[in-house]
Amino acid sequence: MSRERKNFLNALFIPLLLVVMMWVIKIVESLFGIDFGFLGTHPLSLNGIQGIITMPFVHGSYSHIFANTVPFIVLGTALFYFYKGISVRVLIGIWILSGIWTWFGGRDSWHVGASGIIYGLSAFLFVSGVIRKDTRLAALSLIVAFLYGSLIWGIIPDFYPEKNISWEGHMGGFVAGIIMAVYYRTSGPQRKKYSWELEEEYEDDEDEDAYWKKPNTNIS
Repeated sequence: MSRERKNFLNALFIPLLLVVMMWVIKIVESLFGIDFGFLGTHPLSLNGIQGIITMPFVHGSYSHIFANTVPFIVLGTALFYFYKGISVRVLIGIWILSGIWTWFGGRDSWHVGASGIIYGLSAFLFVSGVIRKDTRLAALSLIVAFLYGSLIWGIIPDFYPEKNISWEGHMGGFVAGIIMAVYYRTSGPQRKKYSWELEEEYEDDEDEDAYWKKPNTNIS
């Protein structure tokens, strides 16, 4: 097995595992007539505070989970492939921050689904790619913008005619992704420096040793 293929499979593992867990929960609901909606987030309610962690595993319908499956796998795999050193921390940060945002600022109803995390992953990958000025990550950010740029409308209140769309969860995830991108801007993959940049730094170091830059030097 090639190294790239192994890295890709490793990056795919956690996002795919989480999606499988989402599907198992949905199928169990259907087979046994169980409603796991109580695992969602209910804003400012102690009964719904557990949803900060469990909300992404619960979906209202099969169309809901279908809509979240591919973006979650694609964006999650991109995160773990390109940011493997900080990927777990970024995912957990987006997960918790988006959940907290929804619990504090959501409407008085139950909020379920992984859309908030999807918005967070999309925002993180795009903003981080821009901040780091890395050609690979910049290209990734453009791909994310092209494929999921329309997600921006999901953070606008009442943009969707369906009143059961949690724009608060979308907004929470989006903000969480930006926060993670800025917070971890100096961690993870960094832009490679080219030979001419290293030569310039070396020349600057040499200049610092010049006698005219040394303090308390008498010249006769």
